[in-house]
Amino acid sequence: MIEAEAQGRGRRSPLANEKKKKKTSIPNREAQSAAASSNPAANQSPSHSQCRILHFGFPLFTTMGNKCCSKRQDQELALAYPGGYKKGDSSFNSNLSGPKHNNGGSIDSRYTPDPNRGQLIKHPKGGVDIIRPRTTPLLPGHNTRRIVVALYNYNAREETDVSFVKGDRMEVLDDTESDWWRVVHLKTRQEGLIPWNFVAEDRSVNSEDWFFENVSRKEADKLLLANENPRGTFLVRPSEHNPNGFSLSVKDWEESRGYHVKHYKIKPLDNGGYYIATNQTFPSLPALVMAYSKNALGLCHVLSSPCPKPQPQVWDLGPELRDKWEINRNEIQLIRKLGHGNFGEVYYGKWRNNIEVAVKTLREGTMSTQAFLQEAAIMKKFRHSRLVALYAVCSKEEPIYIVQEYMSKGSLLDFLRTGDGQFLQFEDLIYIAAQVASGMEYLELKQLIHRDLAARNVLIGENNVAKICDFGLARVIADDEYCPKQGSRFPVKWTAPEAIVYGKFSIKSDVWSYGILLMELFTYGQVPYPGMHSREVIEQIERGYRMPKPTAHHLPDDIYSLMLKCWDAIPDKRPTFEFLNHYFQNFTITSEVPYREVQD
Repeated sequence: MIEAEAQGRGRRSPLANEKKKKKTSIPNREAQSAAASSNPAANQSPSHSQCRILHFGFPLFTTMGNKCCSKRQDQELALAYPGGYKKGDSSFNSNLSGPKHNNGGSIDSRYTPDPNRGQLIKHPKGGVDIIRPRTTPLLPGHNTRRIVVALYNYNAREETDVSFVKGDRMEVLDDTESDWWRVVHLKTRQEGLIPWNFVAEDRSVNSEDWFFENVSRKEADKLLLANENPRGTFLVRPSEHNPNGFSLSVKDWEESRGYHVKHYKIKPLDNGGYYIATNQTFPSLPALVMAYSKNALGLCHVLSSPCPKPQPQVWDLGPELRDKWEINRNEIQLIRKLGHGNFGEVYYGKWRNNIEVAVKTLREGTMSTQAFLQEAAIMKKFRHSRLVALYAVCSKEEPIYIVQEYMSKGSLLDFLRTGDGQFLQFEDLIYIAAQVASGMEYLELKQLIHRDLAARNVLIGENNVAKICDFGLARVIADDEYCPKQGSRFPVKWTAPEAIVYGKFSIKSDVWSYGILLMELFTYGQVPYPGMHSREVIEQIERGYRMPKPTAHHLPDDIYSLMLKCWDAIPDKRPTFEFLNHYFQNFTITSEVPYREVQD
């Protein structure tokens, strides 16, 4: 029998381990989180007192600048990442987990190390812009030439890139670009650039339809439970606990529970094989999947079909625009108005009548063009699956256009109040809370302060995918009405008291705002502090008042207690976004066991 929580080293064979049992102590994520909580340095976030001041007393964020660049490490990484590691890639180095890697690669000369900030040790999670520290198993017959296979269809956007369809094979000629690789198409012989995340090493596990490299357990549940997926739909993902193991996630159905997902541990053998049940071992992951696709062999259901993979993010409108923020506004077609905000209007549009985009038009005088362009150049460098992609700007004339990723369901606030979000189940709300925390954890790692985190600044796409937008824009708004001292449009109800009174913004003031966002989320878009005006809110908060637990909506005591921690009067006592992300990623809604057992 496989034990549900077994985590350990690879085994020589199941029989050998029955004769010689060795208990190894491997700290799980809960233990690591508890250790971090007990260690103030590990739980430390950028202090507002350590930030420089820019506009209206707003602090300027910083980032750490350590780099590990030993020759030995480069050699090891080149072996570990034959298809992904690029020497000199600062975005890669900046996100490696481990105590020796803080945040390599300074994005801008304005970003300086914070000597008082403790080292932030990262745990790989789905969605974070890191490459998982594991080698990718290659299948037999792997060629010495660098051949990749297309995982998705791609239509060329400019003359310099190459079109391909799923299954096409290409030879890599140059992978030194961070997002675009130069290849030659083996069928058409066309040479050009392709988005690197649309392909995988030929005959590697990553090239299999059923393998999902950067997907968390909660994301796996969401993908598998899509209505179009039948019972037995499955995926294999890297284990969140065992660096050499994997997890098999399968969609199942029971009369008492309806559709749900069951998870099984795939454990490694020392000889390179894998097993789920000790009496069934396999030489490779494809062999294991093939066997369980023919016979359930103790699983809840035979593996019927791989889960469809969502198409990855393309971070640029085209390869020629990867280092260019300014584009010709004649290339943008404004098709329909989506809404309006304090500083302009938002449109659905297309770039070159092809690529869907959202376009924000900023009213004249909203902000300094030079200050905005400096901020946009920085914002474009931040890349994470839970941040809305900033594509380009049109700033040569008024109004300024901000061209960004289009999210089909609009803002989280409108989605909850008038859209399909009115009918979200509690587990869907937890999923959105986890996604927002994941994006904010990334900003916390980069030491970027959002300043205006609220449901209106979270956008929703298909399958309830949530992404944070407008991060950093509050810094460059040149509008007295958005000033914390006198502005009528300043978001008092979402802002931490130290930011309102003293203009001291920090990642901890963003944590306060996240707590308010949680209240918006779990009350389906209710206005915070109902019935109170801004001045009254400030006065009541200073007296210690906090929003009570809502009675008209389901909210567990544990989550309400977490909100109160986010609203602690002392900023340093508020939790980190790393903790908040971990909390919601692992929030258990039912009594479902984490991993299923399979009888021998």
